[in-house]
Amino acid sequence: MEQDQGNKTGLFARLKAGLGKSRGGLGDRVDELVRQSSRIDDDFYEELTDILILADVGAQPAADLVTDLKARVAAERTRDAGRARELLKELLKARMAAPRPPLRWPMVMLVVGVNGVGKTTTIGKLALRFKDAQHTVMLAAADTFRAAAADQLQVWAQRAGVPLVRLAEGTDPAAVVFDALQSFKGKGADLLIVDTAGRLHNKKNLMEELAKITRVIGRECPDAQVRTLLVIDATTGQNGLAQARQFQEVADITGIVLTKLDGTAKGGIAVAIRQALGLPVLYVGVGEGIDDLQAFEAEAFVDAIL
Repeated sequence: MEQDQGNKTGLFARLKAGLGKSRGGLGDRVDELVRQSSRIDDDFYEELTDILILADVGAQPAADLVTDLKARVAAERTRDAGRARELLKELLKARMAAPRPPLRWPMVMLVVGVNGVGKTTTIGKLALRFKDAQHTVMLAAADTFRAAAADQLQVWAQRAGVPLVRLAEGTDPAAVVFDALQSFKGKGADLLIVDTAGRLHNKKNLMEELAKITRVIGRECPDAQVRTLLVIDATTGQNGLAQARQFQEVADITGIVLTKLDGTAKGGIAVAIRQALGLPVLYVGVGEGIDDLQAFEAEAFVDAIL
């Protein structure tokens, strides 16, 4: 289900349309460099490095990419800038490719991320994806410290047509998860998606909260596969990478969900996260609709940004 083989063309089309909203993106700049370069020299590589950095790939990943590109160009003994562009695409695809971990049921999915990145929306879209794949899905509103968080999740639960477990605002999040797990086991459901607080300004509290939730899951549902997805707003660029680093310090992150990817002309943040943190991008948001969350596919992504 997660591979979405039939959706590769659709993902490419949506990404290309979204990433093309603003001129001067990665693909435009690389194309211009290729057109202007009569030969591949130090100036070509220096300009390419700058282009990658401006696209939010990051300084070190950009330098590493260009170093590997130089080696490939030298090995082929090519002087064609167009060929160098194709080799760059091959290198990017190899870097972005990551095996998708097999699904095992029952599963509890913890969704983390700072406020404003689209965490609640992502949960609703994930619920619909798995429900459409004939899995029974439940939601738990464990972000109990943010006003109206449960109300927002309730709206998305109704849109996706799945049940939601919620308690009073300010309740211990682990208590919400405990109640949700009792219902989850009673119904024999496949997937429980848990909304969590995104209070990075107090990492100690967040770490303790997530650890407590994980202990409750381990005690009440020891057979469940537990995944922790980090939601990042792609338009925040390197700030998104900084968030990922901080969350990786306090949680066992399984993978990344990049939202609002259709709203940025850069897209390089996906490369930066993969290279700097070794975390796979599992899903990308390519629109506002409830069905606009797509499984990430490396080839379609690289073809879209270049």
